[in-house]
Amino acid sequence: MTASRKKRLRNAAILLFLLGLMLACYPVLSNWGRNALQSIDSRHYGEAQSQADSSGQAALEELYREMQRYNEQLFREGQKLTDPFAYEQPSFDLTQFGLPDNIVGYLSIPKLGIQLPVYLGASRENLRKGAVHLSQTSLPIGGINNNAVIAAHRGMASQEMFRHIERLEQGDLVLLSNFREELRYQVTEIEIIAPDEIQKVLIQPGRDLLTLVTCHPYPTTRQRYVVYCERVSDDS
Repeated sequence: MTASRKKRLRNAAILLFLLGLMLACYPVLSNWGRNALQSIDSRHYGEAQSQADSSGQAALEELYREMQRYNEQLFREGQKLTDPFAYEQPSFDLTQFGLPDNIVGYLSIPKLGIQLPVYLGASRENLRKGAVHLSQTSLPIGGINNNAVIAAHRGMASQEMFRHIERLEQGDLVLLSNFREELRYQVTEIEIIAPDEIQKVLIQPGRDLLTLVTCHPYPTTRQRYVVYCERVSDDS
């Protein structure tokens, strides 16, 4: 074999190695990049609300009161969790209150190293971009007799989302930052349910809950992996 041919083969081998390395690293680097961008977005999200002028602040307070009324009515009159397509329709149009892209807040799970924007309405488009709030469940503003249900994929090529949700254990911290404040929750219970077990994600009287839902087992959609979280004080 000539020296030039050996050189070509060596260069081809190096190229194939680098290509394989890039393909192997892409999900990790992409997920890191997406999390970094979302972290920046979450800070801008909070800063934008805190720096809003008096009219903007008044609009956000009115939105908060409307959300409270919605949650109270939902608890009083009952939840209509029968039509899965209804979850795609957002409960509110947040853009008229100055909140971009119908993002109601950001979900952070320190143990998993993830931070996801939370969109109102579980449409396919929203699920591709982050976590979603399921319509006909309590809006994510906290309060007694509330149970905000937030869903996300078990992962995509560009980000992990809830892929490693099984690492969560009782006592782990989950943070939910809305346009008004940061709410702190702790994992209290984990359960695997069937897709039609709607009663498992209903409001529980006297409790302030955040429920995380995703498909199970990964990467199938046969069941649902449910993580129940209960509100704790800021100094917990």
